[in-house]
Amino acid sequence: MRIKNIALVGFGSIGCIYSRNLSKAFGENFAVIAGGARAEKIRKNGIIVNGEKVLPQVVPPDDASFKADLVIFTVKNYQLAQAIEDVKGIAKSDTVFLPLLNGVTAHDQIKAVFKENTVLYGIALGIDAVRTPEGITNRNDGVINFGKADNSVISGEVSEVKAMFDKAQISNVVCTDMIRAVWKKWMINVSTNQLSAITGVGYGAFVHNEYMREAMHQVMFEVIELAQKSGVNLKKEDVFEYEKTIATFDPDGKTSMLQDVENKRRTEVDYFAKTVIEFGKKAGVPTPWNDRIYLLIKGIEGKYI
Repeated sequence: MRIKNIALVGFGSIGCIYSRNLSKAFGENFAVIAGGARAEKIRKNGIIVNGEKVLPQVVPPDDASFKADLVIFTVKNYQLAQAIEDVKGIAKSDTVFLPLLNGVTAHDQIKAVFKENTVLYGIALGIDAVRTPEGITNRNDGVINFGKADNSVISGEVSEVKAMFDKAQISNVVCTDMIRAVWKKWMINVSTNQLSAITGVGYGAFVHNEYMREAMHQVMFEVIELAQKSGVNLKKEDVFEYEKTIATFDPDGKTSMLQDVENKRRTEVDYFAKTVIEFGKKAGVPTPWNDRIYLLIKGIEGKYI
């Protein structure tokens, strides 16, 4: 297989940043999949990323003339079911799927529909994008970690996806253990995303405020215990390693969940705290921090949803 046509579903902050690079590198062989009023808005206005206008090709879900060799998902978890439906018309028997969603359920959800296709694991790390009415600003484009569950031996599909990212100048790493990588990112989202949504603080608070830092640790420790019960190699050292990463972010930068709350959008709490709680019940692991976080964020959402 040779990756020629690339489709991206999800024109949020992360999707826009990657669309900028992919559109430059692949031109008409890259498309954002969108329909209706959203498609017209993207075609007409595009998006401004760090002062640069991005106007990618837009293909509607029912346009079977564009057949994708690779589909990248950058939607929210609660949008994934619809996104899967939207790409059925552009998918082939050998299309490769790469979800870059927060959480630990996206891979299995896609695989349940596209049973015969290769579905990779993927996460986007270190992007500190903030969306405003003027566009998107960020200091770090981050790095994509991706691959099959075990990449001790790198497959042909993974090699081709890596070559594609390299051509688009998108930083990427093929992780030997992608299950660990996905759980590690989930641990980060469960902690800083949710705590920031409740408190309204930026990234800097988790570095400089001892109380926020300790709260972050306690939430992460719940995920680590679940991971270890599930045979996933997460350790407490991963918590302190993340502190070094978050210290490089704009201290006033906001997590995606805080931006969701401020803009009165639905959050991904069902895929963070609620999933932790469900896993905890199955594994016999208490999750008191996430029990309370779930109630608080649902209460915040209840003010506007």
